[in-house]
Amino acid sequence: MMPSPDFAQRLLRWFDSHGRKDLPWQQQPTPYRVWVSEIMLQQTQVQTVIPYYQRFMQRFPTLQALAGASLDEVLHHWSGLGYYARARNLHKAAQQIRDASGGCLPELLEDLLQLPGIGRSTAGAILSLACSQRHAILDGNVKRVLARYHALEGWPGKTAILKQLWSFSEAATPTRRVADYNQAIMDLGATVCVRGRPACERCPLQTGCKASQQGRQQALPSPRPRRELPVRAVQMLLLVSPEQEVFLEKRPATGIWGGLWSFPEFTDHEALQSWCDQSNIRSAAEIWPLVRHTFSHFHLDITPCCVKLQNPVSSVMEANRGVWYKALHSGALGLAAPVQRLLTRLQQSN
Repeated sequence: MMPSPDFAQRLLRWFDSHGRKDLPWQQQPTPYRVWVSEIMLQQTQVQTVIPYYQRFMQRFPTLQALAGASLDEVLHHWSGLGYYARARNLHKAAQQIRDASGGCLPELLEDLLQLPGIGRSTAGAILSLACSQRHAILDGNVKRVLARYHALEGWPGKTAILKQLWSFSEAATPTRRVADYNQAIMDLGATVCVRGRPACERCPLQTGCKASQQGRQQALPSPRPRRELPVRAVQMLLLVSPEQEVFLEKRPATGIWGGLWSFPEFTDHEALQSWCDQSNIRSAAEIWPLVRHTFSHFHLDITPCCVKLQNPVSSVMEANRGVWYKALHSGALGLAAPVQRLLTRLQQSN
């Protein structure tokens, strides 16, 4: 089943009266500005993104500014937003564009898809919203609207269901006002056809929506098959110098918090103590309450171990991997959210 002929027209009429038109990235919607917003909006709500986007664009107003910055600074401006691979890919893509095409974001779908971090929906959003090209999109909001409208069974993460949703999206996308249409269907999913309690009485598509007709709005789209998240436990060493500086290490480029700065991490207290012994650290550790941080695929249980040094220790510094960090005096570093929270607690306890 394809959408009714007036599907797009109903959405556009609703958008003219109720759509969002004052979002920061809608002002001067250049390909670069739209690209940054689309990457930030992946798996993150608009209200969370807005302040991050504004600070990010103030510091990196152009693609050249982003490409010329250090990864540390980019990650610093991303700190707290999560899913840090997005920031690393954004920075890497900016450098590739600067070196290959003089700083202009490609305006062909096939070329955009070659860049790290840009998939089919993100590429379609950039080209439709910034360049008025006709391309379908399929972010989480659009999936929800289309799955309900067609009463499509099955988790959208499954290949066959995703293929069907793309078919619906392609068929519904009009040839005119495509930028407004794509913004409209995203807005509808974000403000009316929401996850928990959709406001069907305010929806311009209600008369044609199968889920509404069947009273199955809250059951669709089908949820991801539930599974118990595994738990991984680590110990983190909060090593504090007499000058109230904290020792941080740079994490590997890949993996969780890739490229960010964090406390030395150990699998257990024995490994932590062995590292302290090798570094001639004799001060006793104060064990803080456990901190749980949840990722999409596992829980991370962090046991912070705070060691306040009586004398400076230089042996813990490893080549280009460690810094003594003081919030008010150190340069901009990318810090994961739980690391930032522990640093704040340290500052408050001093």
